[in-house]
Amino acid sequence: MSPPLIVVLNGPNLNMLGVREPEKYGTATLDDVEALCAETAEEYGLAIDFRQTNAEGELVTWIQECRGRAAGIVINPAGYTTTSIAVMDALLAVDLPVIEVHITNIHRREEFRHNSYVSKAATGVICGLGVGGYALAIRAMADLVEQDEE
Repeated sequence: MSPPLIVVLNGPNLNMLGVREPEKYGTATLDDVEALCAETAEEYGLAIDFRQTNAEGELVTWIQECRGRAAGIVINPAGYTTTSIAVMDALLAVDLPVIEVHITNIHRREEFRHNSYVSKAATGVICGLGVGGYALAIRAMADLVEQDEE
C-alpha cells in the first residue's frame, strides 16, 4: 500500500523565495522548502506532491485534482490569500483537510493581508514561523490523516 499523499501547493511569487524581500521571507529558496517538506513527509510516512504556480486558474485546477487522489492539502496561497474566492471554493469542493501556511505573520502586516478567504476553507492556519511552518503543517496533516484512518 502506498503512503498517503499530501499535496503542497504554493501560489504566486513563491518561486522568488531567497531573492524577494529576504528581510521578510528569509534566504531559503523554494527548493529548500521542497526538501524540508519531503524530509518531514518521509519522517511521518507520507508522500508529497510539491508544486508552485503564478496562475490562479492552474492553482484551482491542481486543488480540484486532489479530490480522490490526496489525503490532504498544505497550501501557501500567497497573494491569492486575500483575493481568491475561486481558490476558497475549490478547497471547499474537494472536501479534504487543508492547512494554510504563511511564512510571515499576515496579522502583523498591512491591513489588507489580514483577511484570508483560504482560512474559511482551512482546517488550520500556520503563519509567522518562517519556512519551518511548512514542516509544522505536514506534521499536523500527518495527525489529521491518522485520525481519518481510525
